Amino acid sequence: MSEEKLTDSTGSLVRLAHENGVATVTLANPAGGNAFSVAMAQELAAAVKTIADDMAVRCVLLTGEGRFFSVGGDVKSMIAADDVGALLDQITDALHAAIATLLRMDKPLVVAVNGPVAGGGLGLALSGDVVLAADAAHFSLAYSGIGFSPDAGATWLLPRLIGLRRTQELAFLNTRLSSAEAVSLGLITRSVPDAELIADALAVAHKLAAGPVGAFAATRRLLLFSPFQSPEAQMSAEALSVRAQATGAEGQEGLSAFVARRPPSFAP
Repeated sequence: MSEEKLTDSTGSLVRLAHENGVATVTLANPAGGNAFSVAMAQELAAAVKTIADDMAVRCVLLTGEGRFFSVGGDVKSMIAADDVGALLDQITDALHAAIATLLRMDKPLVVAVNGPVAGGGLGLALSGDVVLAADAAHFSLAYSGIGFSPDAGATWLLPRLIGLRRTQELAFLNTRLSSAEAVSLGLITRSVPDAELIADALAVAHKLAAGPVGAFAATRRLLLFSPFQSPEAQMSAEALSVRAQATGAEGQEGLSAFVARRPPSFAP
């Protein structure tokens, strides 16, 4: 694998770094709890588009800086706004574009939830294929506490992950889940000691970056659309996908490695 390292880039609220096929996106406004202002949401959307279009990026790692992963929307800016509706339009337009890109991009996403996450940060955190959380993290929707309804894909992601009934509990009762509870419900992949979170997440990201990213992309597409398909339509999509993989470079390398009893080499 080529050794590529780019220093932090993008704006002041979201940092982007790239090393050995892994792009790390960091929400970088710890003093503000990584709350989504218009600027933060727009910087995130720009960073995500950059890495989604970059063929050198084989896996994405998303995390936050400081105590929080994200407290959600920037409530202070909403209170100060002359037109809160227009302000929310700007925030959700950018944040939703970022989440949609993360869900649909042709590369796996690892999320390292470094601390508490609420509101719009929750949908963002749950968009990962592998979601690791620090033991000290906790998860809540929090919208009902200020008279809002959910956004950031929460009403799409949560029922898929934990079912409608548990989602209703979180949404209506504003229940807060610990990392351990989130694991037990299937909300996240694994909880790890705080000090080990980033190292563990990077290890997972580099493992995925060295893997068959074409197969990962195909798997992401199949999983994304599966709830809307009949069994026959889904199996038809699976058949086309596995055929394309088996006849492509990754599948051929995987088969050759299996016969030769050697580890496959998927990375360029």
